[in-house]
Amino acid sequence: MPSQQIELNSVGAFPKLFLDYISKNENLTKFYNQYPDLQGFSKVIESRKFSDDKRSTLVSVLKKQYQGLENTPDFDALLQANTFTVTTGHQLNIFTGPLYVIYKIVTIINLAKKLKAEFPAYNFVPVYWMASEDHDFAEIASFNLFGKTYKWETEQKGAVGRMNPAELQTIFDELSEKPALFEEAYLKNPTLSAAVRQYMHQLFCSEGLICLDADDVALKGIFSDIIKDDLLQNSANKIVSETSEELNKMGYHTQITPREINFFYLENGLRERIVFEEGQFKVLNSELVFSQDEILQILKEHPERFSPNVVLRPLYQETILPNLAYIGGPSEVPYWLQLKGIFDHYGEQFPLLMPRNFALVVNQANKKRIDKLGITTEELFADEVALRRSFVERNSENSLSLAFEIDDVSEVFERILKKSLVIDQTMKGAVEAEKAKIITSLENLEKRIKKAEERNQETAVTQLLGLKQKLFPDGGLQERKENFLNFYLNDKEFINKLLEAFDPIDYSFNIIEI
Repeated sequence: MPSQQIELNSVGAFPKLFLDYISKNENLTKFYNQYPDLQGFSKVIESRKFSDDKRSTLVSVLKKQYQGLENTPDFDALLQANTFTVTTGHQLNIFTGPLYVIYKIVTIINLAKKLKAEFPAYNFVPVYWMASEDHDFAEIASFNLFGKTYKWETEQKGAVGRMNPAELQTIFDELSEKPALFEEAYLKNPTLSAAVRQYMHQLFCSEGLICLDADDVALKGIFSDIIKDDLLQNSANKIVSETSEELNKMGYHTQITPREINFFYLENGLRERIVFEEGQFKVLNSELVFSQDEILQILKEHPERFSPNVVLRPLYQETILPNLAYIGGPSEVPYWLQLKGIFDHYGEQFPLLMPRNFALVVNQANKKRIDKLGITTEELFADEVALRRSFVERNSENSLSLAFEIDDVSEVFERILKKSLVIDQTMKGAVEAEKAKIITSLENLEKRIKKAEERNQETAVTQLLGLKQKLFPDGGLQERKENFLNFYLNDKEFINKLLEAFDPIDYSFNIIEI
């Protein structure tokens, strides 16, 4: 399976902060711990500390969550001091959501293997952090399959991981080909979290993947001191605000905004922000109001009712996992760079930040179209206007540019200007105005010539733009729009091919031909 790479900064789809981080911009070194290369891993392995009590709690929770599934991972390996995790996370999009979710998981699996080969005295476990506490249902409720969008309609509220996925039966009724692993997972499990765990386990259990649902009382108990501090001292708000201001002054756009209290109140059907107003703790969009003593008593008895927002979720993750690295996309890595100060404040080691693998998958039919048009796959990353222009110019039998003619006109007017200034110094403006008019006319003529040639090549241009739309749906990256079932249903080896193609520490964009 051929695979090519292009530089990430050539893709034209990633934010500056992300690209500068990957290129080791020295101005950013204070915002992270170690750079994500093998040398960086060597350093964090030596310094990462994680208590036996935390390991025991984690293993106990995982064993409970995996009850009923076959071929479960060896969780007891996590009890050993020489075992670490590498983690990625994502929302529980139905049917896995965009293709890049699968890329994230393949990246951490390959990373765990690579680290084991480099550091054989240690064990490395790939962990998928299920964003089960997220309540933005609209972001997970649809997926695209073979050009059609399917959407989950529900009246359920609160954390999506606690929702019952039985309503997805209506989507299965619409599908001409019903993928059995999803049908069984969604229709035989009481919660979305359990369903996602089941199908991810079925897809990746042979690769040692562990899926963790951190919506758990025992895990939240480990985090309770930090929850209390945020409720009473609002430490994260000040720290992250200062970091964000510093990054903004450097010309970067920051992604997340801290709040005074960075927790939601979580119960079945409810996940709403906690605010402190008029001397009381209030849960927005509800009737819930607590005194300080009352909310601290709830924290003591029910820590699972406190759900971190995007500012403190990363810290929660690193507090309950023996983690070395977080693997994220071009939006995630930048917002983690806003958070190192929180880790320093609470004495938690900041993980290595790694970009996930990126890819464009080109099947044989599209590869034939590329070859027939006489272009390279890399050229398709250009915007539509630039792509069309370069294609027409390259395939024309005639010269479409009037650049030489415009240069000739400029030279003529330079001579005219010299003659005019000898006679009258005020002639400069008039001469330059006439020159500008003629050059503008020539530029307009050039555009008309190119448009005429484009019409002559209309059939090929239409094929080119059709190919661009297939590989870059709606002008965006394939991995953000397409669902992996578009490939998996036709090729059950698709995941294995990704595992073979991706190098987790090669920070390039992959073009994969299958």
